[in-house]
Amino acid sequence: MAKVIIFGQRDYAEQAHYYLTHDSPHEVVGFSVTGDWMKNETFCGLPVTAFEEVEQKFPPGEFSFFVPMSGRRMNKQREEFFFAAKAKGYSLISYVSSRATLCENEIGENCFILERVNIQPFTRIGDNVVIWCNVHVGHHCHVGDHVSIISGTSVSGRCQIGDYSYIAANSIINDHVILGEGTLVSLGSVVKSHSEPWSVYSGNPARKRRMRSDAIEFL
Repeated sequence: MAKVIIFGQRDYAEQAHYYLTHDSPHEVVGFSVTGDWMKNETFCGLPVTAFEEVEQKFPPGEFSFFVPMSGRRMNKQREEFFFAAKAKGYSLISYVSSRATLCENEIGENCFILERVNIQPFTRIGDNVVIWCNVHVGHHCHVGDHVSIISGTSVSGRCQIGDYSYIAANSIINDHVILGEGTLVSLGSVVKSHSEPWSVYSGNPARKRRMRSDAIEFL
């Protein structure tokens, strides 16, 4: 069991607090955001501490961090604070729902894996990965670091999901597909062939669009 500080003060942080409180051995003791993001001194009934001085109140070695942020900027905002917490000396926990199905899979740090996720044998999940509910990840896949896979997605066997990729809800990734770093798969798309790095794919079959994924403002 770890005593955990959650980074954030919005919906993702509130959800993480719920899951950790109701479905993990960990104890959430507070929240932290950068000083310019602080709205209140408490959140979910717990103290909020400025990230710039969090180690003074919650020393590394005694407390752990969890950074359950959204996929903004193609997951790079979450990556930024993942490494910022590590730079302060904190260990980072992962949350895997008790209602997810795993097969002794390797799971990295700061992962947020929700209910009814099915991860088949011999699949590895990297660091700082968010997998929402009702996702299937087939056998012998490798999901890279700083990835978001949204609800209802199916990733077939022997796929490689590149770092920083974002797969929107209800998408299908065909078997043996390699998604290049920073691939954005749009809502409900069916990807049947390899993707180019930092590109956007949409449709059935999915086709590459003109814009770069890191130019999409809402991410």
